[in-house]
Order: sequence, then C-alpha cells, then structure tokens
Amino acid sequence: MTTPAELLRSFARTRASLDGEEVTYWWSGDVYSWAPDEPYQRVFGFEGLNVARLVQDVEAGPDAYQLLTREAAFYLDPTTREILATWQDLPVVHVWNDPANQKWRPFPIPTTELGGQVCFSLEIPLAYPSPLPVAQYPVHSAGDTYKALELFQFFADRADLAGPAPSVPATMSWSRMSPWLPWMARGQRPGGLTFHCRGRKLGSYAEVPERTRAYIAGHHPEFARAPEKWSGPNETSWTYFRKLNPPE
Repeated sequence: MTTPAELLRSFARTRASLDGEEVTYWWSGDVYSWAPDEPYQRVFGFEGLNVARLVQDVEAGPDAYQLLTREAAFYLDPTTREILATWQDLPVVHVWNDPANQKWRPFPIPTTELGGQVCFSLEIPLAYPSPLPVAQYPVHSAGDTYKALELFQFFADRADLAGPAPSVPATMSWSRMSPWLPWMARGQRPGGLTFHCRGRKLGSYAEVPERTRAYIAGHHPEFARAPEKWSGPNETSWTYFRKLNPPE
C-alpha cells in the first residue's frame, strides 16, 4: 500500500470485492439522544445492512471504481430489539436508501496499524441544503442546512491483504452525529442523535439474521441485491421522508 492506487485497491478488497461479486455488510448498535439540560438516553436499537457490488469506472481510468449499493436499516425497541412500527404514537420511517452509490478515485485513506490488523478510517463531515426546508416542514426539519458527521472504520488482517483474494474478511464500526430524524417531529428543538454501531462483512446475504431478511422480503425485497448499474441521485432518510410526504 505504497501508492494511493494500491491503498484504494486494498480498501476496495476490504469494503467490497474486486471481482464484482456482491458483498453484504451487516451491523447492529444503538441510537442515543442528546439535548441541552437533558440526560443522554438510548432511544432506539439499530440494525442494518448494505449490499454492494464494485465495478470499474472505465471512463474515469484504470484505478477508478463505482460502488453500487442499496442500504436498509431498522429502528428497534431498545429493550426487546423488535423492529418498531411506531414510536411515541408516531409512525417509524425506516431506512430504505436506494441507491446509496459512491465513486472512488485514489485518495489518501487514513490507516492505522493495529498489530496484525489494518484499520481504514473514513471521517465524513456533511453540510448541505436540507431536502426538508423549515418553511415547508416546520414540524419535521431541524434546519435549512443538513449537518451530520459520519465516522467509519474498517478492519482487515494484514496477512489477508497480502494475499491474492479479491475480497478479504473484515469487521467495521460506524458512528454518526445527526439532527433529530424527520419522523420524530421535533422541529428545531436543540439536540440530536448519536448512532453507535459495529458489524462485519458476511459470507453471503443468507447470513443476515432471519428476522431481518423476512422483514426485507415482506417490504422491499429488492434490498437483498445490489444494483446492477449506476443511478442517482442517492437516497437518504431525509429525501425518502420528503418522497413519502411531499410538500403541499
């Protein structure tokens, strides 16, 4: 991993597979609320998955890729871990991001040596005009600018990365600081949410917990597969809420 292209190739083998085969990541964790003068509170459990296919971005050059993915995640009762239908008498809107694609070019991915492991770190601060302007969504929007911080870590064994396999076993962690979710109907109330999750690359989609696979099959079965080709724009929880609740 002495050049940006080699580093990206190692990361690609950790996050996905160089041979274009589908790769499923699954994760589980919790969501905590924070607000001035209030104690931190675990408000939800959280479980999700991403099914990805890595393809060469031929038009962009030999060291460029497209990561084609769909991503589903579910808010859980923090105690029973059951998938929620409502929260405080409000309908829960789960995560159905289709697509959630990325374009990759060689870049200096931060890495940390951890004995026999390598950790790839991605720190992604976000700030852009919210799909839910306050004037149109006064009850569901925290502000006219969407601001969040996404923190990813992917862990792979150096011995695996030294081998020839197009995909290597990996684990991951993910944290996110975000505004209140639109469906929580908290408007511009100060505070927000912190997501704290961990997961791993599965051998196949069949290793996703049966409960979760059944829920996907009964609601959006297409999320069991990765997209076949590039499309856009990406879906987010905020754009999906707007799609379900278009402005009047």
